[in-house]
Amino acid sequence: MPRAQHRGLLMSKTIAILTGGGDCPGLNAVIRGVVRSAVGLHGWRVIGIEDGFEGLIGEPRWRELGLDAVRGILSRGGTIIGTSNRGNPFAYPVEKNGQIELTDISDQVLENFRQLGADVLIAVGGDGTLKIAQGLFEKGLPVIGVPKTIDNDLQATDVTFGYRTAVAIVTEALDRLHSTAESHHRVMVVEVMGRDAGWIALESGIAGSADAILLPEIPFSLPDLCQAIEQRAANGSRFSIVVVAEGAFAAEGEKVLLKSAGENLGVERLGGIGQQVGAALAERLDMETRVVTLGHLQRGGSPTPYDRILASRFGVKAVDLIACQRFGEMVALKGRTVDGVTIASAVARLNRVDPQHELVTTAQHLGILVSRRNTGR
Repeated sequence: MPRAQHRGLLMSKTIAILTGGGDCPGLNAVIRGVVRSAVGLHGWRVIGIEDGFEGLIGEPRWRELGLDAVRGILSRGGTIIGTSNRGNPFAYPVEKNGQIELTDISDQVLENFRQLGADVLIAVGGDGTLKIAQGLFEKGLPVIGVPKTIDNDLQATDVTFGYRTAVAIVTEALDRLHSTAESHHRVMVVEVMGRDAGWIALESGIAGSADAILLPEIPFSLPDLCQAIEQRAANGSRFSIVVVAEGAFAAEGEKVLLKSAGENLGVERLGGIGQQVGAALAERLDMETRVVTLGHLQRGGSPTPYDRILASRFGVKAVDLIACQRFGEMVALKGRTVDGVTIASAVARLNRVDPQHELVTTAQHLGILVSRRNTGR
């Protein structure tokens, strides 16, 4: 539904907020920013929907969020109202005749929302959560979006909160792995998150002095990777660090999945490429190879100061958009300014690494193999 069709609504007095998708550092900072601005500045009421959109399915689950509820949570990871990467109301698993079918129950979500007496929903999440939010907006629900993902794969914002913290965590891990790799003359393969975007792998690989970075956007060549590692050994560096994004794949291969979309209620679950690359290197090289999958370590813990500040700005701006009745918009960082953009434009396509991006060139000029042999070197 076009934004203008919501302009006639009365000024919102009760805000509902939910956090959807995977957790990440900074979620609590957003919640705090919303509550302190809405309650402290405007005198509005804020309620938290528990466990993402799951909290609006069946019997609604929610809690009151006053100033006391958000005291001391700025530095905490995770989310005090819970989250879920399931519960898509437009494709919800329902048992019918002994079979699980994905069913549209979005009308139930709208009715539950109305029963709560809330005027507007702030949906904090990544691509999947915001697509759901856009769908509900088109059905008449006043919605404001807040971009959250460690993957940094959302268009229309320069960066998403949680991403900088994830890069810092991976970089610290790479720093620690250097000493053990060098001591034992090993190849260390480190698998990192990011789904179909290679930003975490690329930036942490540069910051953590990796020797090779394998990205989803540039299919890699195993022979080129082996040659690069062997050349390092011939030059006296008897160890190598290989950073592999979970969505990376060989030029002659496919993405490695823990579960396909058909097995996991319509959502692919990536994972295992690190083990595949490690096994292939161990078979082809005369070097010990070890694999480290950082997994959910990248999501946990306290947010960096950058993410605390950005998340706080996003929370406050979300309330500003409500005050201006700019529903159907998502807060976004552009340069040094936070403003609103349409949710529809933000989820139109993923923000992926351009193979010609300056960061890719920087890595290559530093001597890092980026998915395939550096050309012209």
